[in-house]
Amino acid sequence: MWLLKAAIFFVLFAFALNNQAPVTLHLFFGASWQAPLVLVLLAALVLGVFLGVAVMLPLWLRARKAAVAAPAAERADALPPSEAPTPTVEPTDPRHGI
Repeated sequence: MWLLKAAIFFVLFAFALNNQAPVTLHLFFGASWQAPLVLVLLAALVLGVFLGVAVMLPLWLRARKAAVAAPAAERADALPPSEAPTPTVEPTDPRHGI
């Protein structure tokens, strides 16, 4: 696992080193921002993650509130545990590595 993390780090590090050229981002009302390309891409990624979380947060909180508010009897199956069917587990193929 550490080898995969090291490979990802070195690929991203090489990407950052290869994209140090300055770019100018023209904003509204004549404003502009000049920064290295990798910094502009990082800022766009951070902004996208922030906006995604901000949009999803009310839905997550509403679902959590509904799950907590639901009585335990509605969440549990109607059958008592002694009569509940046992789930069957499919055999896994060890060659998949999962």
